[in-house]
Amino acid sequence: MSDKITNWTKADDAMVETAIRRGATRRELLQLMLAGGVATAAGGFMLGNATRALAATPIAGGALKAAGWSSSTADTLDPAKASLSTDYVRCCAFYNRLTYIDQSGATQMELAESVESKDAKVWTVKLRSGVTFHDGKPLTADDVVFSLKRHLDPGVGSKVAKIAAQMTGFKAIDKQTVEITLANANGDLPTILGMHHFMIVADGTTDFSKGNGTGAFVREVFEPGVRSVGLKNKNYWKSSGPNVDSFEYFAISDDNARVNALLSGDIHLAASINPRSMRLVESQDGFALSKTTSGNYTNLNIRMDMAPGDKMDFIQGMKYLINREQIQKSALRGLAEIGNDQPISPASLYYNADLKAKAFDPEKAKFHFEKAGVLGQSIPMVASEAANASIDMAMIVQAAGAEIGMKFDVQRVPSDGYWDNYWLKAPVHFGNINPRPTPDILFSLLYASDAPWNESQYKSATFDKMLIEARGSLDQAKRKEIYNAMQVMVAEEAGTIIPAYLSNVDATTAKLKGLAPSPLGGQMGYAFAEYVWLEA
Repeated sequence: MSDKITNWTKADDAMVETAIRRGATRRELLQLMLAGGVATAAGGFMLGNATRALAATPIAGGALKAAGWSSSTADTLDPAKASLSTDYVRCCAFYNRLTYIDQSGATQMELAESVESKDAKVWTVKLRSGVTFHDGKPLTADDVVFSLKRHLDPGVGSKVAKIAAQMTGFKAIDKQTVEITLANANGDLPTILGMHHFMIVADGTTDFSKGNGTGAFVREVFEPGVRSVGLKNKNYWKSSGPNVDSFEYFAISDDNARVNALLSGDIHLAASINPRSMRLVESQDGFALSKTTSGNYTNLNIRMDMAPGDKMDFIQGMKYLINREQIQKSALRGLAEIGNDQPISPASLYYNADLKAKAFDPEKAKFHFEKAGVLGQSIPMVASEAANASIDMAMIVQAAGAEIGMKFDVQRVPSDGYWDNYWLKAPVHFGNINPRPTPDILFSLLYASDAPWNESQYKSATFDKMLIEARGSLDQAKRKEIYNAMQVMVAEEAGTIIPAYLSNVDATTAKLKGLAPSPLGGQMGYAFAEYVWLEA
């Protein structure tokens, strides 16, 4: 064969496999290979091998059962309102996005055939043909316009309303073409459209309990706070999936109970298990662990508009009191990378490696606590199993504080209702943030002055201005420079402490196959149901 293959890696193989699973056409796959340095003839040969190998691996059939860790009576099948991991899993099962983020972190097409722009301000989306909703209605441009516009309606209560606000114009050019106009240029739009909240729903939908999407599973049962069941979509537009006949998902908030359900054979996957449970799973035959480090973190939040966080010295004292190495080794059993108090993880090309985490220094912490006038006071600190490893982290902070006369009242509260009653509300509490694909999304959700999840109520007009500047720049070097500076600002000025970036660990039965890491988090970025299969 005269054609040569250049610069092709295992990551590229994984990208092709993911594309095949997601229903990419042969033409699209060949274009993907050509972009990676594979000549036409070689690409056809490799594609044939990849397709045959992939087709020989999955096994069709079976009833998949899995358990997450968070749920509430506010569980929803409305993608715009999704906020918990269980919401994301269900939405990935019942709906599709215009784009998706592959295993390498690159943006690929899903319902969209292409998303293109000449100026990063006016974007043209070409839709795939032959896609239908579960009720038989064909996918059209009107569905996309409706799905995106509703994020701008205050009555919807979209979790990404602030991100969607940059979309100021929507037009159905024809049945398969949508034009999206932004208020300002943003080269990240194709990646943003790959977020879970931007799933496409049918035009005019008001009853989301039906889960009427274009996704791999058709809703059979949806009981908020209890469980959901999906049946295989026999008219799915992707030729490759799903593999299982049905998919049941529910939450078991207690980590031990979730692991025991797996070991007893009640479920096939226990999501995001505590590091303490790993040894138990590893000691049992017939089970496996799937590890993903993708930017997920548990953080300690100090509200800057409430006492004691209204005193910056208290926040500074807390940052010196955090023993990051002990948290990494003890609370997280080594399954983490040290964090530097800002949300962009080392997995991102925008990560500021020059920003060093504050060293554990109890004497400096004591100095700041005395300056803040809080030394000797009892400070409530709310923790829960709902925020992964937060109870262990709180105990480590409590013990360190006791050594210098700083008292912390660790209030361990139930998982049920934690996100509604304590997160974003308590003066000192823990959060747990799932990975996001771009710095702009993280900063917009968590640190902009009007961010919907502004955990410490951080406000900075300078930061807000820099956010807009970086978003509109097409100069990647300039964007990185701005994002580096913004990371420093968050680490030094905000009331959020991020000790480590977590490695998510999902425990599975050895019969569950096809589970792969994703930059969007565990459970294959919450989309595992469509791609895994069960061995007989």
